[in-house]
Amino acid sequence: MHVFWEGSPTNAHAAETTLRIPQYPAATALYFFALQVSFVGEGGRRYGAGHLGLQWHPAHPGNTAVNWGGYEASGRELQGSASPLPSATSNPNTRDFAWTHGRPYRLRIERVSDGWQGTIVDVESDHHTIVRTLFANGTRISDPMVWTESFAPCDAPSASVEWSDFRAEAPARSVPVTRGRAHYQSFADGGCTNTSTHQRADGTWVQRTNTVRV
Repeated sequence: MHVFWEGSPTNAHAAETTLRIPQYPAATALYFFALQVSFVGEGGRRYGAGHLGLQWHPAHPGNTAVNWGGYEASGRELQGSASPLPSATSNPNTRDFAWTHGRPYRLRIERVSDGWQGTIVDVESDHHTIVRTLFANGTRISDPMVWTESFAPCDAPSASVEWSDFRAEAPARSVPVTRGRAHYQSFADGGCTNTSTHQRADGTWVQRTNTVRV
């Protein structure tokens, strides 16, 4: 399930958001909570997209991991720099990362000299973890969104994530994005009918599995 940002500047070179996972998922299955952007260059040429986020991953220590990966416009997987973080699965995109439930983390994707850097910020300690850089062309981002991907059965115990403070950075300004559009994977394509996304009065977006869809 997705939240597509509405009103993001077209010349942004960075995007960031804060997520908080209230409780660890109870199911022994992969969950992925991510910020995604597309990479765009001159004349609107597209160079693919990347997704940065936290995972509940049974194959990693403590079931916690971070992923920063993506795909070229052709569909091939993007290459990137070696991450300083270890990986129990030896996956260049998915690395061991000891995130804690109930704690806010800032996800940030930004243009750097050799590609697009993904960073996780522990909001409470202000500790910055650079995951790595994806080698993709483009000078700006488009189509920012956040999403939840669950590989658990539809009737698995409910799991949720909270998203807040959507923000895109353009030259000389940082632009808050306060509107979004919810979207769900269709049942015909393998989606669950009991997932739900809503925006609270304080602006926070909540995504939840195994619940009544609002």
